[in-house]
Amino acid sequence: MKTNNEMLLEVEGLKKYFDVGNGKTLKAVNDLSFGIRQGETLGMVGESGCGKSTAGRTILRLYEPTAGSVNFQGQNIVKAKGSTLKALRREMQMIFQDPYASLNPRWKVEDLIAEPIDIHGLANGAKERKMQVERLLDRVGLRSEHARRYPHEFSGGQRQRIGIARALAVNPKFIVCDEPISALDVSIQAQVVNLLQDLQREMGLTYLFIAHDLAMVKHISDRVAVMYLGKMVELAESEELYANPKHPYTKALMSAIPVPDPDVEESKERIVLTGDLPSPVSPPSGCHFRTRCPFATEKCANEVPIFREVEPNHWAACHYA
Repeated sequence: MKTNNEMLLEVEGLKKYFDVGNGKTLKAVNDLSFGIRQGETLGMVGESGCGKSTAGRTILRLYEPTAGSVNFQGQNIVKAKGSTLKALRREMQMIFQDPYASLNPRWKVEDLIAEPIDIHGLANGAKERKMQVERLLDRVGLRSEHARRYPHEFSGGQRQRIGIARALAVNPKFIVCDEPISALDVSIQAQVVNLLQDLQREMGLTYLFIAHDLAMVKHISDRVAVMYLGKMVELAESEELYANPKHPYTKALMSAIPVPDPDVEESKERIVLTGDLPSPVSPPSGCHFRTRCPFATEKCANEVPIFREVEPNHWAACHYA
């Protein structure tokens, strides 16, 4: 995807904490800072529970941020209210992980896709509304007669296409794709990813693509960010990150990606992480990854590593990167 250098979205010091009772706080997103360029796909990866989805939802203000700012085309979403927030919401949409849970089973497809059109007053009358819905269905590879059916009458892949059509209904510039293929059969995943790439080219879309399938993230992303326990631990161009990971956690993730060549796969060194993912309610001191890191030292226990540029356009939060 051709990107330009203009930042569409800039996240600065973003935090999202949840009160879990007994005076304890779950730091789901803890001091996240990054930018996404116009027309770019930024992949975001990490184990389940590392804060990827929470980050995506907090950026769109589906969750209210605890601290930090999110600037979209120079406007701070965190401070936006009323009509300003409504206008920003039209520019930013989300495709959810589970296409069945995110679609109201009592509504026909036509009404599901048209709901954002109705909210933002984008159709003059029923005839134009119907035409817009049919155009959106065609765009995602479904037929106009599908508009009169209910979500349960479709396969998982078709339901995800309905979810994509719904996200496109308001002609957004930025879409958070929250694990949009993880609930689908492997045979359907590539079709949905190819559709997302085609739509990006046609409409000049910008994506934050959240997933745990590292091979698919490499395929679709221009740059990739790696999350661990609510923090970003590495960020680089996609090819660079996969060829030259700097953070021990990223290296472990990369070593788990299967290689199609059986000889290479057999000789490849697999890095197995010891221990379980610590609780985000009480993360380890210093570097959060140190309890599972084979290279951890006393410094790692006492000092929080700074997220710094270790090579041109390659950032990592590790004392020894």
